[in-house]
Parts: sequence; structure tokens; C-alpha cells
Amino acid sequence: MKLSQIGELSLLEQVKRNFRKASESIIVGIGDDTAVLKPVQKNLLVTTDMMVEGVHFDRKFVTPYQLGFKLISVNVSDIYAMGGAPLYMVLNIAAKKTLDTNVIQQFLKGVKDAQRRYDTVLIGGDLSAIHGGMVVAATIIGHVDKHISRAGASIGDRIYVTGCLGDSAGGLALLKRIKKPVPLENVNRDKGAKNRELRNKMNEVMSPAGRLLFQKGLSWDTVEPLLRRHLLPEARDPARLKFATSMIDVSDGLLIDLSRICDESRVGARIYREKIPLSDGLKKVASCLGFYPLRAALSGGEDYELLFTAPPGKRPNAIHIGEIIKKGRFIVDTNGREKTFSAKGYQHFI
Repeated sequence: MKLSQIGELSLLEQVKRNFRKASESIIVGIGDDTAVLKPVQKNLLVTTDMMVEGVHFDRKFVTPYQLGFKLISVNVSDIYAMGGAPLYMVLNIAAKKTLDTNVIQQFLKGVKDAQRRYDTVLIGGDLSAIHGGMVVAATIIGHVDKHISRAGASIGDRIYVTGCLGDSAGGLALLKRIKKPVPLENVNRDKGAKNRELRNKMNEVMSPAGRLLFQKGLSWDTVEPLLRRHLLPEARDPARLKFATSMIDVSDGLLIDLSRICDESRVGARIYREKIPLSDGLKKVASCLGFYPLRAALSGGEDYELLFTAPPGKRPNAIHIGEIIKKGRFIVDTNGREKTFSAKGYQHFI
């Protein structure tokens, strides 16, 4: 069935039915001209992100469910990067009237599962018909007692990340070889027959280049975490990061996002090549596909790990990769040689 066959009002009713959730802080939710919210006794955080078909996603490589889940995750990641917690979300969808309604239903299922994952409530949004590809956007409203900005880094602070970098770029590289959506939402994370069944099914529908991945020795256990990091990323909760002086999520790449901290804090940075965390899976995939894993980690983007600074002497539960200095931006190699780095990563309009 096409969207043109059910119409906006029917689709809106489906959304209201599936996302209705009671909350003492919501006086009026979906269905009126605006939502009415009871103010929280904390500072409010507001962020929004748009995902445009052909720019941010390609439906040849991503399922509608994955698109919905990722849309919410990337927005929640921005709230987490300020040290906050998400409360409410607003959802906007623009699509061709000939789009199959199952695409929207699966997209909304991904949104709903992400909503449960991050304990947020849908309070409204907008629907529109367009002539081109699909466009989706979400706004997340959160709260925080004391926010953590990009501008708080001081000389002597140490630089940390919450996990391995480059896995999402590795997952994207795999998808470009596989040339098919990988329905990870149907995968049981526990190893076993279901995963082997999906792996075998994927092997049947893959392009010849995709099947070659497994012929070269890559196992499903190696590629699945990288594909998942790109298709179904989970935002990193900052609750354990008590000592952060500045913070940002790694959405566009380590170098460009660290440069943003440097710019806002008016400081420099020194990071160490051997301390950049690379997963074994990324190293294996990079070797198979012929790219440098460190380059993926430095400028690949979409890992949504948290990058932050903390005072010396503190021991946050994260990976130390460098320190804040007075000026300059350097990568130090294994021989101790410094090389200047620039803000390399994904940027719109370039």
C-alpha cells in the first residue's frame, strides 16, 4: 500500500496510537497545535538533526528500521555530549506519496525502539509529501544540572575517548562491498544458529564483491560489530564521566571534532598515534579491503563515542589519547616525532 492510499490523517493516527505515552511533565502531547510541557527544574537542552536521502543515507544499504533508530541515536548523542539526559522528541517525515507504507511503519518501529532505549517521549512533529527522496528529522529536548560545553578545556587537561574509533567507517566500507541492506535488527546478539543463518542468507544475496569478503577470511563475528556501529549506533551515556571539562561526540571524525574543542577553548592539542583505540575487527577489515585503519579512526566519523577532556590526576573510565597544550595541534608517532594535523572529517558544502 502507498502513502497516497492512506493519507496524512491515517498516518498521523498510526503515529499517535503507537507513541502515546503518559508522563506527568506532558500536559498536552501529540494531536494538538503544540505540545504543552510542565517545566523541569533544570537547564533545558535542545538539539536537532536532519537526515536526507542521498546525503546522509542510501536506502540501498540501510533498512527503514535502521534509519529510524539511527536518527534518534545521533540526536541523543548530542544531548549526552553536553552531559545531559533526553526527555522529549519531535519527529518530522517528508516522503513521496508513492512510498510504500511498510517503509514508514518499519522506520517508526526503529524510532520506537530507540525511544525505549533512551527513555524519551514523542510529543509531536510534522508530515509532508515531497517529490524527491525521503527526508527525516528529529528534535530532542533534554535536561542537565550543569552542562559540559566544548569551551571548557584548559592547558594540561588530558584528552579521552569512550571507545574504539573508525568502526563505523569500516562498516560503511563493508556495506559498499556487500551492496545490500544487512538486517541487523533481526540478529540475535548471542552467537549461534540464528546468526549463522543470517550470515548464510546474506552470502546468498550479496554481490560477488561482497561474497569475496568471506572468501578472504573475514568471519561474521568480525564484520557484524562494524556494520552495527554504522547502521545501529548507540549513543554513549556520559553518566560515568564525572570529571569532564569539555566534551563533544565524535560524529564527523576525531580530528575535526577535537579541532572544535580546540577552537572553542582557544587551546592546542597533542594526541599519540599508538593510543588511538582501534578494534581488532577494524584492523582485519582494513587489511582485507585495503585502507588504513588509523585514517578511518582519525577522519571516518559517525562513531558517536564521546571525546572529552579532564584535569590531570583524575581517572575517568575512558581511554587516554593525549593532552591539551597552549597552541598547535599535533599527532605524535611511535618514534616521538610530532606532525601537525588539521580539521579533517566530514563537512557539509565541501
